[in-house]
Amino acid sequence: MYIMSTSKITMKSPTPILRIFDEEKAKEFYLTFLEFELDWVHRFEDDLPLYMQISYKNCIIHLSEYHGDCCPGAAIRIEVENLGLLHSNLISKKYKYARPGIETTPWNTQEVCIGDPFGNRIVFFENI
Repeated sequence: MYIMSTSKITMKSPTPILRIFDEEKAKEFYLTFLEFELDWVHRFEDDLPLYMQISYKNCIIHLSEYHGDCCPGAAIRIEVENLGLLHSNLISKKYKYARPGIETTPWNTQEVCIGDPFGNRIVFFENI
């Protein structure tokens, strides 16, 4: 019987891929409203679908127009420190399409849930 040693294996945080359908709407939501940074954009040709990476410090998300990468309607959870400040910043922008609240959950978190323009759900949470 062979037993594999896992002591040399390191796993890091996964990078979620969210489906998008419109570059400008994606940039308005993720870059302007949520204040992520655009790290890079890739297209095989000008008239082919977009694939891009955005980040907010150590939080990395990939956004893709490719139908085979993922399905719309995904949900991701992002742990944050100082959820109250994040919430205040988002509400102060008076974004036309999202005015999220803060929910205290039975599992001892506070959460701000926001839907993007493509049906994906992002839950920012902080343990309490």
